[in-house]
Amino acid sequence: MFAFTLAAQLADPVIWVREGWDTRQVNPTGFLDFISPSALTICNTEDQTETLAVAEEALRSGAVSLVVLQLNKPIGLTEGRRLQLAARDGQTTGLAIIPEGMGSNAAETRWRCAPVFDPKDSTLQMWELIKNKSGTLGVWHARWDAASRRLFMVSPAGK
Repeated sequence: MFAFTLAAQLADPVIWVREGWDTRQVNPTGFLDFISPSALTICNTEDQTETLAVAEEALRSGAVSLVVLQLNKPIGLTEGRRLQLAARDGQTTGLAIIPEGMGSNAAETRWRCAPVFDPKDSTLQMWELIKNKSGTLGVWHARWDAASRRLFMVSPAGK
Protein backbone atom coordinates (compact mmCIF):
# COMPACT_ATOMS: atom_id res chain seq x y z
CA MET A 1 0.00 0.00 0.00
CA PHE A 2 2.89 2.36 0.76
CA ALA A 3 4.26 1.99 -2.79
CA PHE A 4 0.90 2.55 -4.47
CA THR A 5 0.03 5.49 -2.24
CA LEU A 6 3.32 7.06 -3.27
CA ALA A 7 2.61 6.24 -6.93
CA ALA A 8 -0.80 7.90 -6.68
CA GLN A 9 0.81 11.13 -5.48
CA LEU A 10 3.37 11.20 -8.29
CA ALA A 11 2.80 11.50 -12.03
CA ASP A 12 2.58 8.41 -14.25
CA PRO A 13 4.33 6.17 -15.25
CA VAL A 14 5.75 3.75 -12.64
CA ILE A 15 8.16 0.85 -13.11
CA TRP A 16 8.27 -2.08 -10.67
CA VAL A 17 11.49 -4.13 -10.88
CA ARG A 18 11.60 -7.59 -9.37
CA GLU A 19 13.34 -10.91 -9.76
CA GLY A 20 11.52 -13.26 -12.13
CA TRP A 21 11.80 -16.32 -9.86
CA ASP A 22 9.37 -14.72 -7.39
CA THR A 23 6.00 -16.17 -8.35
CA ARG A 24 3.95 -13.62 -6.39
CA GLN A 25 2.26 -11.13 -8.70
CA VAL A 26 0.96 -7.60 -8.26
CA ASN A 27 -2.80 -7.79 -8.90
CA PRO A 28 -4.12 -4.91 -11.06
CA THR A 29 -7.51 -4.96 -9.34
CA GLY A 30 -5.72 -4.53 -6.02
CA PHE A 31 -4.13 -1.20 -6.99
CA LEU A 32 -6.87 0.17 -9.26
CA ASP A 33 -7.90 2.67 -6.56
CA PHE A 34 -4.37 4.12 -6.62
CA ILE A 35 -3.19 4.16 -10.25
CA SER A 36 -4.33 2.87 -13.61
CA PRO A 37 -2.90 -0.54 -14.53
CA SER A 38 -1.68 1.04 -17.77
CA ALA A 39 0.59 3.32 -15.73
CA LEU A 40 2.56 0.40 -14.24
CA THR A 41 5.27 -1.54 -16.03
CA ILE A 42 6.52 -4.65 -14.26
CA CYS A 43 10.04 -5.71 -15.15
CA ASN A 44 11.15 -9.24 -14.23
CA THR A 45 14.89 -9.68 -13.91
CA GLU A 46 17.26 -12.63 -13.70
CA ASP A 47 18.77 -11.84 -10.29
CA GLN A 48 19.39 -9.05 -7.79
CA THR A 49 22.36 -7.68 -9.73
CA GLU A 50 20.14 -7.21 -12.78
CA THR A 51 17.35 -5.76 -10.60
CA LEU A 52 19.75 -3.12 -9.31
CA ALA A 53 21.04 -2.36 -12.81
CA VAL A 54 17.55 -1.97 -14.31
CA ALA A 55 16.40 0.18 -11.39
CA GLU A 56 19.49 2.39 -11.68
CA GLU A 57 18.91 2.95 -15.40
CA ALA A 58 15.21 3.66 -14.89
CA LEU A 59 16.00 6.17 -12.13
CA ARG A 60 18.68 7.91 -14.16
CA SER A 61 16.54 8.11 -17.32
CA GLY A 62 13.89 10.35 -15.76
CA ALA A 63 11.32 8.59 -17.96
CA VAL A 64 9.23 7.44 -14.99
CA SER A 65 8.08 9.18 -11.83
CA LEU A 66 8.64 6.23 -9.48
CA VAL A 67 10.88 3.17 -9.53
CA VAL A 68 9.92 0.43 -7.09
CA LEU A 69 12.42 -2.37 -6.66
CA GLN A 70 11.87 -5.56 -4.70
CA LEU A 71 15.01 -6.96 -3.12
CA ASN A 72 15.55 -10.17 -1.21
CA LYS A 73 19.16 -9.70 -0.09
CA PRO A 74 20.98 -6.78 1.54
CA ILE A 75 22.64 -4.22 -0.70
CA GLY A 76 25.97 -2.60 0.00
CA LEU A 77 26.77 1.05 0.49
CA THR A 78 28.10 1.32 -3.08
CA GLU A 79 24.92 -0.07 -4.65
CA GLY A 80 22.73 2.11 -2.45
CA ARG A 81 24.73 5.22 -3.30
CA ARG A 82 24.56 4.43 -7.03
CA LEU A 83 20.76 4.28 -6.79
CA GLN A 84 20.71 7.61 -4.92
CA LEU A 85 22.85 9.33 -7.52
CA ALA A 86 20.76 7.90 -10.37
CA ALA A 87 17.55 9.13 -8.68
CA ARG A 88 19.07 12.58 -8.26
CA ASP A 89 20.27 12.72 -11.87
CA GLY A 90 16.89 11.60 -13.25
CA GLN A 91 14.87 13.58 -10.68
CA THR A 92 12.97 10.36 -9.99
CA THR A 93 11.79 8.79 -6.74
CA GLY A 94 13.06 5.33 -5.88
CA LEU A 95 11.49 2.96 -3.36
CA ALA A 96 13.14 -0.31 -2.37
CA ILE A 97 10.93 -2.94 -0.78
CA ILE A 98 13.20 -5.07 1.38
CA PRO A 99 12.79 -7.76 4.02
CA GLU A 100 12.96 -6.69 7.67
CA GLY A 101 16.52 -6.15 8.87
CA MET A 102 18.02 -5.53 5.45
CA GLY A 103 18.76 -2.29 3.75
CA SER A 104 21.46 0.14 2.79
CA ASN A 105 23.19 2.71 4.92
CA ALA A 106 22.86 5.02 1.91
CA ALA A 107 19.05 5.17 2.30
CA GLU A 108 17.66 8.62 3.07
CA THR A 109 14.71 7.20 4.97
CA ARG A 110 13.58 3.76 6.07
CA TRP A 111 9.95 2.93 6.79
CA ARG A 112 8.24 -0.03 8.42
CA CYS A 113 4.68 -0.50 7.17
CA ALA A 114 2.05 -2.84 8.56
CA PRO A 115 -1.73 -3.17 8.50
CA VAL A 116 -3.65 -2.17 11.63
CA PHE A 117 -6.63 -4.30 12.54
CA ASP A 118 -9.84 -2.30 12.67
CA PRO A 119 -13.15 -4.12 12.07
CA LYS A 120 -14.64 -0.92 10.61
CA ASP A 121 -11.73 0.08 8.35
CA SER A 122 -9.77 -2.44 6.27
CA THR A 123 -7.49 0.24 4.78
CA LEU A 124 -5.86 1.37 8.04
CA GLN A 125 -2.07 1.13 8.03
CA MET A 126 0.72 1.94 10.51
CA TRP A 127 3.67 3.68 8.91
CA GLU A 128 6.75 4.03 11.09
CA LEU A 129 9.70 6.16 10.01
CA ILE A 130 12.64 4.29 11.57
CA LYS A 131 15.50 6.11 9.79
CA ASN A 132 15.61 9.69 8.60
CA LYS A 133 18.85 11.43 7.65
CA SER A 134 17.24 14.88 7.60
CA GLY A 135 14.51 14.91 10.24
CA THR A 136 12.77 13.24 13.09
CA LEU A 137 11.34 9.75 13.45
CA GLY A 138 7.68 8.99 14.06
CA VAL A 139 4.70 6.68 13.75
CA TRP A 140 1.51 7.46 11.83
CA HIS A 141 -1.72 5.65 11.17
CA ALA A 142 -2.66 6.18 7.54
CA ARG A 143 -5.87 5.48 5.64
CA TRP A 144 -6.33 5.67 1.88
CA ASP A 145 -9.62 7.13 0.71
CA ALA A 146 -10.32 5.81 -2.78
CA ALA A 147 -13.16 8.27 -3.46
CA SER A 148 -11.00 11.37 -2.95
CA ARG A 149 -7.72 9.65 -3.93
CA ARG A 150 -6.14 11.06 -0.79
CA LEU A 151 -4.18 9.77 2.14
CA PHE A 152 -5.51 10.64 5.58
CA MET A 153 -3.47 10.50 8.73
CA VAL A 154 -5.60 8.96 11.47
CA SER A 155 -4.96 9.31 15.17
CA PRO A 156 -4.15 5.98 16.83
CA ALA A 157 -7.08 4.56 18.77
CA GLY A 158 -7.24 5.48 22.45
CA LYS A 159 -6.73 2.85 25.09
